[in-house]
This record gives sequence, structure tokens and C-alpha cells, in this order.
Amino acid sequence: MLSMSLGGTLYLVYCGVAVSVLLAFDSEVLDPYMVGPSYLCCIELHHIITVPNLPQQDEPFHVPQALAYCRGEWSTWDPKLTTPPGLYILSVLLHRIFGFACSLWTLRATVTFTLTILPLLLTQLLAFHQRRPSFLCPTVEAVVLSTFPLAWFYGFLYYTDVSSLVSVLATILFSTRGQHGRAAVFGVISCFFRQTNIIWVLYAFCVSHLPCLHSNRGKEPLYDPPAFAARPGDLVRSIFSLFNKLSELLPPFVPYMLVLAGFGGFVFWNGGVVLGDKANHVPVMHVPQLYYFIAFATILGWPAVVLAQDGPRRLMLAVTTRMFGSTRRVIVTTFLAAMMAISVNLFTIHHPFLLSDNRHYTFYVWRRVFMRHPIMPYLFIPGYQACAWAWWLRVARNRSLLQTLVLPLAIVPTLLPTPLLEPRYFLIPYILMRAQVADVGRSALVVEGLWYAAVNVVTTYVFLYKERPGVGRFMW
Repeated sequence: MLSMSLGGTLYLVYCGVAVSVLLAFDSEVLDPYMVGPSYLCCIELHHIITVPNLPQQDEPFHVPQALAYCRGEWSTWDPKLTTPPGLYILSVLLHRIFGFACSLWTLRATVTFTLTILPLLLTQLLAFHQRRPSFLCPTVEAVVLSTFPLAWFYGFLYYTDVSSLVSVLATILFSTRGQHGRAAVFGVISCFFRQTNIIWVLYAFCVSHLPCLHSNRGKEPLYDPPAFAARPGDLVRSIFSLFNKLSELLPPFVPYMLVLAGFGGFVFWNGGVVLGDKANHVPVMHVPQLYYFIAFATILGWPAVVLAQDGPRRLMLAVTTRMFGSTRRVIVTTFLAAMMAISVNLFTIHHPFLLSDNRHYTFYVWRRVFMRHPIMPYLFIPGYQACAWAWWLRVARNRSLLQTLVLPLAIVPTLLPTPLLEPRYFLIPYILMRAQVADVGRSALVVEGLWYAAVNVVTTYVFLYKERPGVGRFMW
């Protein structure tokens, strides 16, 4: 009860900060070093709404399109836009319901509104993965995870990322409750924010039905051993066991099948997945993108991985054992490293946007780290493997083999075709992966919250106060 009460209090603060600042956006802005942490959050949102009062980065494309829809110009479409109009439609709906005028700050408030929903949905998702009863009151862990830097930062700009995340979470939650019709509806809505969310529609069905196949009574059980005890041959046997369950899977899959059919029709009509500027968004085989993701997830999510109940020492020992614990494991690790080196050599992409846009952190990471010497990209390969094993050891605990693998299998087609190293692409995969870590203690949550807060303060401060003449504002 204490945890629920604390979580509810934190959630009220979380929401109150956003609402109070939106209502008092024209109030005086204080020096961030002269106020407390909670008011600093208010100042951050206030500054993003008032100080950078011109559209930022992608906003010059999104904002005019939304304003056109607000004026009822539904046939207007900017050919440079590559995502569907879900965010603009949401803004128009809120505009019609509440009667506020469409402007830059009210459009950004649309995204902030979806950000306030995030802790509610994450509470339910965490309860599902932790196999405990769910409550309406947000938990501390859900509020902490809602401050994840990418979600927090882009929750105050007119970008599709937070709304996309919220719609995907809603799809998954309805699916886990057996409400497949509603899950399919939210799956369609999620695809109106991002086309790649079609993958998460399939993920929602898979993650919700695997527990059902395990609990079937009076029928042949699904072969799905614990992930920690599984061997390569068990995966083949588990897949064949799934085929025997097709008769049970097809009826509830019908709503999702309709979503897939509709998406296939869109791809046929559009001539591809990408809307608008197809030339700069051609799907490619970008294998290292998976390595960048696992490194990114570990850098930002290290408290949940390193400070779980077993502690960092046991985690390091377990990772070392998995990589070098026997002759066989050394051979496998070496073979995987060789395959990864080949993929780095063949599939590394120096995207022109990454090389030319110096308003993003990735520009400097790429130029000052990966391009420092030709051997640099290869030196990170052991680290990629260690990070992947660390997450596996945290996520796979008390889970079956298929339950553990379904998320990586969804992440691969989501990230693999994306040519640009863009942290925003990692938002949904990270949130879903972090939500599966079930043994995060109080101390780890405190450190995680402080770590997220520190990153948020730094990135927001740089965005607000370190604008460079002729370059613009610096952001993720």
C-alpha cells in the first residue's frame, strides 16, 4: 500500500508539473540552478514551449500539416512527411473536443497529454510481466520508467514518438486481457503514428497468447522449456510444438489478421511502407543497428541491469561464464564475434543525414568515436556481446524460451531496415525490454530515477540554453 500511495503521489506530481506549466506558460522563468528538482521539471516544459517558440528540427514539417488539418484542409499533404497523419488527427480531435486554438504550444500539449498517460499504461504492463495483480494507481517503477530520457524529451515537442509508444502499449495491454477486437483497433491507430508499429501488433498477439498455451488444460502442452535451461535443439522443438497449436491460435488471431490485410493494402496502394520522401528512407540491411541498440539500452538502462537483486558482481560473473565458461562457449563467442565483424564490415552505413546534421548527439558519437580509426567499430564487438548477455540474464529469468525470444524477434524487423542511426527508433524496443526486467529493487529504482533525471536535465539544458548561432538547438 505504501508503494502504491507513493506511486500515486509521484504520478500526481508528474501530471501536475505538465498541467501547471501549460497553464502558466507565460510566467517568469527562473534560473534552473536556483529552484528545486520538481520545479525544474516545470521550467523545462515551460522553456520548451516558450523559449524555443519556433518549430524545432522535424516540427517545421509536422506543425504546418497539423495546422492545415485544424483548418479543415484534409487534402493538404506535405510530400516530405514520411509517417501517417495519426498525430495530426489526434490534435484535431482534442482541438474539437476542448475548443482550444491550434498553435505551436497547444500542438506540443497534445504530445504532453499522451505523456501523462504513459505511467498508467506502464503500470499495467509491468504487472503483466511481473505476474501480479494490476491496479489503476501507477506504481513507482512505472513513473520512473515514464521519465526515460527519450520519452521525456520528445514528450514536449511535436513529434510522433510518445503518441506512437502509448498506442503500442494500449494494443499490447488489450491483447493481454483477451480483448482482441480492441487490441486490433489500437493496433490500427498505432500504425497511423508509425508504419513499423505493425510489427508490434503481431508482438502483442504473441506475448499475450504464449501464457495461454502454457496453461491449457486437458490438451497437449506446448513444449517451451525455461530460457536458462534451454539448448539450441529446444528452440526447434518449441517451434514445431507451436505448429500443433495452430487450431487454437487462429480464432483469436482473426482481428490481427484484418489489421495485417489492411496494412498490406496500404503498402500496395502506396508502393512501399514509407510515405512521402522515399528517396531518403529506403529500407536497407543495417545489421549494426541492432548492436547500436543494445549498447544504447545498456548505457541508459544500466541501473535496471547492473543493480538488480543479484548485484553487479554476480552479473559480471554470469556474463563471463556465458561467454568464456567452457571451451565450447569460447568457440561460440569467437564465432559470433567473427560473424559480427563481417556484418560490421559489410553493412555499416554512413548515412548522409548522420554525417551532415551536427545538431544531434549521434553526429559527434559517429565522427569522434566510430570514425576515429577504421578499427574502432570492431573494438566494440565484445562489448555488444556482453551487453546482450546481461540483458538476456535479466529478461530471461523465470521465463520460458519462447517468451524470452518473442521480443528480440520483433526488434529485428523493426530496426534492421532502418538506415539512419536515430535514438528515437530505440524508444519502443527499450521500453518493452525494460518492462520485462522483473527484479528491480528499490535502490535500483532510486538510482534509475536519478540517472534518468540527470540525463533529462543535461539534455534539456543543452537544448534550451546552448543554441548555437547559425546551427540551431542541440537535441537527441
